[in-house]
Amino acid sequence: MKAKHWITELIIFLLAALFIYTAVDKLLQYNRFVWQLDNQPFDKRLRPILAPALPAVELLLTILLLWRKTSLIGLYGAAILLSIFTIYIALVTFKFYERIPCSCATAFENLSWPVHLLINTVFLSIAVIGIRLAKQQSE
Repeated sequence: MKAKHWITELIIFLLAALFIYTAVDKLLQYNRFVWQLDNQPFDKRLRPILAPALPAVELLLTILLLWRKTSLIGLYGAAILLSIFTIYIALVTFKFYERIPCSCATAFENLSWPVHLLINTVFLSIAVIGIRLAKQQSE
């Protein structure tokens, strides 16, 4: 039982670290982030919504994950956001779009799209495992 608790805590920490890093990276390099959004293959009218919303959601997820009373909600939110990102990266990887956009956070910018897809899939899997473990512990 104790091992499951520590694994869940580790998962929460890893996801929180990922989201705080990506949010802070976007905020510290906001102009670059907005430029990257403009280079994505979706409607540019979404930029005024996405530019502030993405780092805000990532920061909110970090808080939800780290606060024990809301960590399960944070895990669900992380899984949803990672699912969206993973689907998008899969579409880019499998050349669904006519052109390949630039990468995202600084730590990921030099990775190939297949490697980026693998990393996102691993984090998504970690989030799902975290949800299962957290639910088991709350029963």
